[in-house]
Parts: sequence; C-alpha cells; structure tokens
Amino acid sequence: MKPPILAVSNLTIRRGPLAILNRINWTIHPGEHWVLLGPNGCGKTSLLGTLTGYMTPTSGEVEVLGNVFGESVWQEMRKLVGMVSSSIRQWIANEETALETVVSGKYAMVDFWGTVTPEDRKEARQLLRTVEAKNLEDRPWLYLSQGERQRVLIARALMAHPKLLILDEPCSGLDPVAREHFLNFIGRMAARPKSPAIVLVTHHVEEITPIFTHALLLAKGKSVAMGTIKSTLNSANLTKTFGCEALLTRARGQYCLNFPA
Repeated sequence: MKPPILAVSNLTIRRGPLAILNRINWTIHPGEHWVLLGPNGCGKTSLLGTLTGYMTPTSGEVEVLGNVFGESVWQEMRKLVGMVSSSIRQWIANEETALETVVSGKYAMVDFWGTVTPEDRKEARQLLRTVEAKNLEDRPWLYLSQGERQRVLIARALMAHPKLLILDEPCSGLDPVAREHFLNFIGRMAARPKSPAIVLVTHHVEEITPIFTHALLLAKGKSVAMGTIKSTLNSANLTKTFGCEALLTRARGQYCLNFPA
C-alpha cells in the first residue's frame, strides 16, 4: 500500500481553557477525495491552518507524505498542500492577469512582481487549459467572474504540484447555475489520472458530488464521524454535527439536508 498523503494524529489546539480542536485523527490515502463538513465555529479553519503550517498545534502531529511539521522545512512542506481560499482572492491586484496569478503559485507569492519566464508561461497556460480557463490568460483579475477566479486560483495552487488540494468553501458567492458548473468541473478535474487528493470544505451537503469518496464531520472541535461517504453521511451523524434534528435525503445523485420544525 502506498504511504498516506496526509496523516493527522491526536491533533489538539488549545487557546487558554478553550479546546478549538480536540484529538483529531485523520488519514488521507492516494485516490481518495474528502469532504470536510461542519457548522461555523466547529474548528474547520483551525484545522486548515495546521495543515498548511500557519497554526501551531498544542499537541499532536501533522505529516504530509512522510514530512512532519516542526521537523521538516515548512516552506517546502507547504508546497505539498495547495489551498484555494477567499483569503487569497482578496489580496490579488486588480490589474494582475490570470496567467500572472497562476505563475505566482510557483513562488508562493501574492501580488506577483517578478518576470514570467518562458517555462513558467508554458506551464501556466497548460494549467489554465486543465482548469478549462485557457481563454482567460490575459484577462485582468478585476474582470474575472467569481467562478473564473476560483478556476484561476485552482490553477495557481496546482502550479506548485501539490499532492493535496484544499478547496475552502469554493462555491461561496456563486449563483446556483455557476455553482453547478463549478462542481461539475471539480468532478472532471478529480477524475484526471494525476489529480491531487482533494478536500472540499463546506457547510452544504448539496455540494457533495459523486467524485467524493470520504467525509470528516466536525462539531465543537471534535470528530463526529469519519470514513467513507456511505458510512458517515446520514441523518443521525448530521444531527450530531449541526446540533439539531436533521433529515438527509438524496435524489438523482444529489444530497439535500432539511431541518424539520
């Protein structure tokens, strides 16, 4: 068996008496695509911060392809984990072209100021084709739609050749049609032979498409359920996750979550 891409062991984050995360264990193997699901305040952001090396845990261990945070060079480890987040989106200069934004991912740089080499330009163009956005190469950031920006940011994350790609609420701000198109695109990308393992961070079960194989459900900093979609995604676990009675249904391959009065 190939070694895991990600191995989180007994991860705990405390700030004073408050346990933000409490003994989280999580392993992602090659070929798996995960959903990280939970309400606001459940600890998702803190967990992402530890996976990308921006937050130091109180105890426990985070290992990416055999490299342990705190024991390996963190700048190099971060390249193994690609992140697409709204926090990155707001830092990009309005006049920066899509191609420059993609190239910046290679250098972990925001607001790109370097010179784009022929090699970088070639690879960035290929990645824009990969994310089905080749027509956006010369378009400034200001004139990209929300969905187009998300695709460009995914290409940017892929520029560093990560083994794990985290999509942090990527459908936020998208209208229903754009969300559907974007989720279909994620499915096509994940199905590619050389796709990194994908983690979709969301509040919404409606965004869980058939490409996702596993789920981690968080509530109040603790793991409610973890494993295959079939074993974890049910009304009982979602009731525990969201703290009130929840009814999960599925029709035509799409999940829907209702909260009976």
